Amino acid sequence: MSITPQIKSQGESRFSHSSETLREIASDMLSYAKQQGASASVAEVSDGFGQEVTVRQGEVENIQYNRDKSLGISVYIGQQSGNAHTSDFSKQAVRDTVDAALSIARHTASDDCAGLPDQEMLATDFPDLDLYHPWLLSVEDAIELAKACEQIALDFDPRISNSEGASISVHESQFVFANSLGFIGGYPSSRHSISCAVIAGEDDAMQRDYWYSEARAAEDLLGAKEIGLLAAQRAVRRLNARKLDTMQTPVLFEAPIAASLLGHFVGAVSGGGQYRKSSFLLNQLGKTVFSPNVHIEDIPDIKRGLASGAFDNEGVRTQRRAIVAGGVLNGYFLSTYSARKLGMKTTGNAGGNHNLILRPGELDFNGLLKKMDRGLLVTELLGQGVNHVTGDYSRGAAGFWVEHGEIQYAVEEITIAGNLKEMYRNIVAVGNDVLVQGSRQSGSILIGNMMVAGQ
Repeated sequence: MSITPQIKSQGESRFSHSSETLREIASDMLSYAKQQGASASVAEVSDGFGQEVTVRQGEVENIQYNRDKSLGISVYIGQQSGNAHTSDFSKQAVRDTVDAALSIARHTASDDCAGLPDQEMLATDFPDLDLYHPWLLSVEDAIELAKACEQIALDFDPRISNSEGASISVHESQFVFANSLGFIGGYPSSRHSISCAVIAGEDDAMQRDYWYSEARAAEDLLGAKEIGLLAAQRAVRRLNARKLDTMQTPVLFEAPIAASLLGHFVGAVSGGGQYRKSSFLLNQLGKTVFSPNVHIEDIPDIKRGLASGAFDNEGVRTQRRAIVAGGVLNGYFLSTYSARKLGMKTTGNAGGNHNLILRPGELDFNGLLKKMDRGLLVTELLGQGVNHVTGDYSRGAAGFWVEHGEIQYAVEEITIAGNLKEMYRNIVAVGNDVLVQGSRQSGSILIGNMMVAGQ
């Protein structure tokens, strides 16, 4: 089994090694491991580079350029396993790394769930998901782009008193994954971003906010000037923030942070949390865990998707899955190991979710405000107060108070609290203002009732 990387004509020379070289190294590692007594083995070899430029107050603050390469080997002696890594691609270093992994395996306990995936689970079809788009951006051009982004923000309002800077990031990489069952696959990919953060001040009050855009291809990024403008608007609108009294009230999570609620869900229904019995959604398969208006899909084959891939971290083929339909949990996120611990089959999610998408509802952001009528709009979350065993949720927050479906004033120094099990079942509506800034995509989420602790 193999995949032939479809590298853009200008892209191959941008890497330190050719894809063929990576394949040869991976194959050599597997052959040597077998010679030395491994009953099964897995190898991964990668090569990439990145460039990041940060401008602050119109001056270059930081320029970073990196070239990274790594290889890793996991070996099995029966059901004893060991792994080792190195960044040295020399033949001797490769063999030393395999020897180290074998030495570790000989001293580990046998685990009856350890081992490679079943052969029939491995990917055999490798569609072109259009994941590699080189951004031929010189340092000089990146500096000018960052300056333009920041300047738009600084010029927006005289109350923009300071800047944390604007950054332009370019990252490209390629990898090859192979195992002793005959699987070998890999491809190049890219990930670029633009970000800006500024500080607004009035009297003694200061407020910070930011915006960013991330995409596989530069042409899919939000414009640098638009990012600067959004960062400035968001910072200024937070001025003159007030405190709230403690109360129970509806809470609307703005799209950029609503995706964090999906993140807690993924952790709760992943194999590790299930077989360790450390999840607030333990043994809920086939049961209602969300309100009936919630539908969540895991989609690995979106072209240019930030979490797309034809196979997972074990070479297992990926598949579209309706994880939640009508509020009912239909599936977990399982690797081969966690699936075996649970007496199930891998779902092709070694490494986590793919493009996890909460189906948008009919209302836009303003429609959600009107539906809420009176309550709290949360635009920033602070702290890590989430207990993934019990589902208890308590986080510092900032945002805006809403009356009659319209934003009235900014609020700060509050805490929102509840339990994720109850919060999920109390989702009143999901917005169609979907934001793509990572692997989890969601519109704004309106929750019917939460505790807001204020002054």
